[in-house]
Amino acid sequence: MHLNTHTYYSLRYGILSPEDLAQQSSSLGIKVMVLTDINNSTGLFDFIKACREVGITALAGIEFRRNHKLLYIGIAKNNQGYMELNNFLTRHNLSNTELPYKPNSFDHVYFIYPYGSIQPKDLQENEFVGIQPLQLRKLISSSFRYQQHKLVVWQPATFSNEKGYALHRHLRAIDKNILLSQLTPEDTGQVSDILHSPDQIRQTYAQFPEIIKTTEELLKECSFDFDFTAIRNKKTFTGSFYDDKKLLEKLALDGMLYRYGANNIHARERIEKELHIINKLGFAAYFLITWDIIRYSMSRGFYHVGRGSGANSIVAFCLKITDVDPIKLNLYFERFLNPKRTSPPDFDIDYSWKEREEVQDYIFKRYGAKHTALLGAMSTFKGKSIIRELGKVYGLPKEEIDLMIDYPETAKDDQIKQNINHIGSLMTDFPNLRTIHAGGVLISEEPITCYTALDMPPKGFPTTQWDMYIAEDIGFEKLDILSQRGIGHIKDCTQIVLQNQGIDIDVHQVEKFMADEKVKDQLQNAETNGCFYIESPAMRGLLKKLQCNNYLTLVAASSIIRPGVARSGMMREYIQRFHQPNNISYLHPVMKEQLEETYGVMVYQEDVLKVCHHFAGLDLADADVLRRAMSGKYRSKKEFQRIVDKFFSNCRQKGYPDKIIHEVWRQIESFAGYSFSKAHSASYAVESFQSLYLKAHFPLEFMVAVINNFGGFYQTWVYVNEARRQGAIIHQPCVNNSFYTTSITGKDIYLGFIHVQNLESKIAQLIDFERQQNGSYKNLEDFIKRTGAGRESMVILIRTGALRFTGKSKSELLWEMHLLLTPGKKKPSSQSLFSLPQKKYQLPKLARSKVEDAYDEIELIGFPVTLSYFDLLETNFRGGLKATELIFHVGKRVRMIGQLVCIKYVRTVRKQLMHFATFIDVDGNFYDTTHFPPSLQAYPFKGYGMYLILGRITEEFGFASIEVEKMAKMPIIPDPRAA
Repeated sequence: MHLNTHTYYSLRYGILSPEDLAQQSSSLGIKVMVLTDINNSTGLFDFIKACREVGITALAGIEFRRNHKLLYIGIAKNNQGYMELNNFLTRHNLSNTELPYKPNSFDHVYFIYPYGSIQPKDLQENEFVGIQPLQLRKLISSSFRYQQHKLVVWQPATFSNEKGYALHRHLRAIDKNILLSQLTPEDTGQVSDILHSPDQIRQTYAQFPEIIKTTEELLKECSFDFDFTAIRNKKTFTGSFYDDKKLLEKLALDGMLYRYGANNIHARERIEKELHIINKLGFAAYFLITWDIIRYSMSRGFYHVGRGSGANSIVAFCLKITDVDPIKLNLYFERFLNPKRTSPPDFDIDYSWKEREEVQDYIFKRYGAKHTALLGAMSTFKGKSIIRELGKVYGLPKEEIDLMIDYPETAKDDQIKQNINHIGSLMTDFPNLRTIHAGGVLISEEPITCYTALDMPPKGFPTTQWDMYIAEDIGFEKLDILSQRGIGHIKDCTQIVLQNQGIDIDVHQVEKFMADEKVKDQLQNAETNGCFYIESPAMRGLLKKLQCNNYLTLVAASSIIRPGVARSGMMREYIQRFHQPNNISYLHPVMKEQLEETYGVMVYQEDVLKVCHHFAGLDLADADVLRRAMSGKYRSKKEFQRIVDKFFSNCRQKGYPDKIIHEVWRQIESFAGYSFSKAHSASYAVESFQSLYLKAHFPLEFMVAVINNFGGFYQTWVYVNEARRQGAIIHQPCVNNSFYTTSITGKDIYLGFIHVQNLESKIAQLIDFERQQNGSYKNLEDFIKRTGAGRESMVILIRTGALRFTGKSKSELLWEMHLLLTPGKKKPSSQSLFSLPQKKYQLPKLARSKVEDAYDEIELIGFPVTLSYFDLLETNFRGGLKATELIFHVGKRVRMIGQLVCIKYVRTVRKQLMHFATFIDVDGNFYDTTHFPPSLQAYPFKGYGMYLILGRITEEFGFASIEVEKMAKMPIIPDPRAA
């Protein structure tokens, strides 16, 4: 008779997982119960599954609260009632209106009000009042004394015992952002809000049999049926399964002509094979909907990259969902789709960050708001964040919380800190906040609110209250509409090239790019700064070690760089075998048969599937469970363990030695959570070649595009340095030449006003708009009149050098500006009919150095523009060698000067901290360093800046780096402005 139960999806309130709630209820002999999480329906389907396993009938409900105050609970009579509850909550979430104190009429919902909040005369037929055990004594003097048929048992269940209540109180204090001691009884549940057996409840309410009878009858009237095997996605695209089948066939064959020509028998056979399975499994609509989205975005001129397991499909290739040719790459069809697969394959579609929301908007308008939603996600309590939250609850100062995080051993003798650690361990991985999945979109056959209430996060599109795991459990397959700045680089670069050089580039001519000698040379030399996915120090090193100059090698590199492969030692093994392909010892003949293309090393998810299927004898359905596990997309450890046990059992039945079985499994395990499908890597490689081509032939325009997209592995100054290295002349912002974003004319690159820190965005955008409307600015007064810039903005612009066109020094301009904008003096009017001459003042000559200008630029732009950090060094020494010379002096000890670009933090097998770092030399070229624990402890990094490095040059597979022995941060010329 529990009508009001909470799981930990009642965020920062409940403490029981759906599984724990079901297990504990079963142990008490409870046979039916209602889940009523607060203002959400997140946990219902997990709860139903858990209840079915222990023989409990699970019912659906929601507890509605307004500003933490309990209003009522709604209990669904059936599935229709659950949808009514979701619709009700969704309507208020999407419109951002408060829940009413009394809901409107519902056809399939019972409402229960807290005792004392409503009179019997105000209750509708489907409305009742819940009375808790401690309230029973008030009944004799209540208006409900003779209306007990409108009362039901109300025994809330939120935790298991007093320890659970303590955890609940900590969560409530975190939620309200107050000290634990400041909690009031209204802020929390009651100590008695725990599960009771049916016999206990009957005994408590024994003197009120009518209340028990009403409660039992209400529960009997309710049910919730759900089939977890059904597909929830939109079932047809055209409205007919047959028409979907015929349309998909036509589009695939039309696409075949475009991709392969009319006479490619192999392509046609594979298309027909795929279409047969797609139609048999009912996935035609999923393909057609994806095609429709691509068709729309291409009509708008948006670039896209199709990824995901769907990119293994020749049908997807022919529909232009992806540009990856599965025949050319020999992609494993069963990774994409096999007859035993119950859910459609993933389609991940990347767009520029500037265009993604327009694509999402199209999907919502095309398929209807009732049937479309973004996929939610769940942020959980983890690690340091728990200590910070609990530290605030106990009133600890920030310094003490930081100390506790950095040095956990200090908590041993402190009772408060021990409490924090204990409570923190209990709430680890608890849901904390509902957020949004990176790109998931659901398109449903039935209204989305059949399954969930919807939130309206700042993103502006309705979002499910549950995540991808629950979506998958109940039969949804998401479309991933993702944003990626690499695509923005490519599109913007082509537009800049057209404007700057008058050349129109078709970036889809990828075959041409792959054959381009300049591109091959750039790839082999790891000249990849700014290029999508291949610009990081680790990737640059890998490209050099593989002497990569072709598409297939780049596809492999894109996968073996992933952490699992690298950490397991298989990346190094792959490189070794790549260079010595005739000296390979395969673990087993099956490994040679299935993995000869990758030298016997598992590189892709497909390789793992092949090994599990052909080596261990797992069927494709079980292999797919492993595949999902490798992607981090599984939740059932029980199901995963079953597959693991089956893997070892099958291998032993085949007579394989234990040593080989365990080594194969070790290699499989290294993929967990990190692996790529081959099609995914191939998609990345296609985009990398597009970036490489643009950088090889239009390096300056390309770097401007990278700078303007604010995306990439490095900070903006690194890309500005790269543009300068490629021959650009870099200018600080100028009111008569710069735009809001960075621009290029010829070889002159003018930084945009967007890079000027603390400059008001409105002024930054107005400067170039006003100039384009009414011509160049004539002088300082003209600029102030036309833009209306105030004193603060003018100081920033003058110190940045943006008004240097006047020919006056910064000091003169600042004096003049202060005279024009003196407090109390009327600002120059932009409405003047005639321009009156400005009164002249004779100023003394004020000396100013380039170093002062450089410090102004560092302060206001983030890095020096007119000088480099090398120019600011106190020493004239610039290093014993240049970065490009290291490979010719392997083994030699060398002193190098470098500007720190980035640091990678790693732990050794002994858990000691070590670093890999990247620097640039005086010519702007990268070089890399290794800092082992002893060196790092003696000579740690001291922030970004200039360093003197002493170390030995090492080499691995043709890639040179410096193993650091000593290091010191170098002094630069002091800021003369401080004097």
